[in-house]
Amino acid sequence: MTTAPPLGPTLGPTLGPGRRTLRRHTRRAVLTCLVVLMLSAGLAVGALASGRYATPLADLWPVLTGGGDPGLRFVLLELRLPRIGTALTVGAALGGAGALFQSASRNPLGSPDIVGFTVGAATGALVVLLVLDGTSLTPAVGTALGGAAVAATALLLGGTGQRLILVGIGLSALLTSVNAYLLTRAEVTDAQNAAVWLVGSLNGSGAHLPLLLGALTVLLPLAVVVARGLRLIETGDEKALSLGVPVRRQRLTATALAVALTAVGVAGAGPVGFVALAAPHLARRVTRVAAPLVTTSAVLGAALLLAADQLAQRLIPGQQLPVGAVTGVLGGGYLALVLAWTWRGRSR
Repeated sequence: MTTAPPLGPTLGPTLGPGRRTLRRHTRRAVLTCLVVLMLSAGLAVGALASGRYATPLADLWPVLTGGGDPGLRFVLLELRLPRIGTALTVGAALGGAGALFQSASRNPLGSPDIVGFTVGAATGALVVLLVLDGTSLTPAVGTALGGAAVAATALLLGGTGQRLILVGIGLSALLTSVNAYLLTRAEVTDAQNAAVWLVGSLNGSGAHLPLLLGALTVLLPLAVVVARGLRLIETGDEKALSLGVPVRRQRLTATALAVALTAVGVAGAGPVGFVALAAPHLARRVTRVAAPLVTTSAVLGAALLLAADQLAQRLIPGQQLPVGAVTGVLGGGYLALVLAWTWRGRSR
């Protein structure tokens, strides 16, 4: 009669490679975050020191520590620093939202700006600005209500699977027409300001920075926690259900958090396009991890939007472009490359 081998030696070699792979992926993600954070810090310093009124690096520290020239303090602390903070906050919110939604929909092209959540949030803000002007509602409240309404409609009609993408694209087209109609019915000055905001702009956006930071501080850690459950769902619904994961509830929670993060981004800078799509893609390519990398995507999204804003301010001398115009051009090119790579991979 033979005896069964002990469990320890049998399970050790089986679990060892998986643990080593997980540790390697974790180290790669942490290293990516550190590198991107250092890059963001460099971009922030460059944004503080450059511009129409160039500031020597030696003059930055006295101002940031409470001294320096009063005029320079106004330029740095009232104009440049709030804009930099808003760019980082909005980019992080959109990057985290994109990572959650792409994982919840199990579609690499699933993004809040493609499936209508961003357009719905913009519609809510336009209704407050152009239709309900003079009420106690603020555009930030309008973005949250508009995004939530579109998300609820898309979930009701399309569920949480692949159909959600198609329903969201249809709603996005519908709401784009609604936004255009609202602009035609508004006063000329209001319509011009709203049109710039609809492209995505960081001009004069620092006033809402404390509120945006507070919302991001609450929502981003929740998104990281929810993403852990999504990792099991990406292996397949049946396998996740067999492990006791509430698949539908997990996806609904992830979608709700993605909508909330999208509302934070739209409230801060308008419907900035393609950051929520590109940041998770870049995170997966750099780390070589297929799991929803909310933290890495948020860090990359912050760096991408800050870099795009610096490019928008300096691309044409003497003229500032809306940051959404730059992200739209760069993001559209990136989307075309992603689709080309996907098509070539399937045709082989």
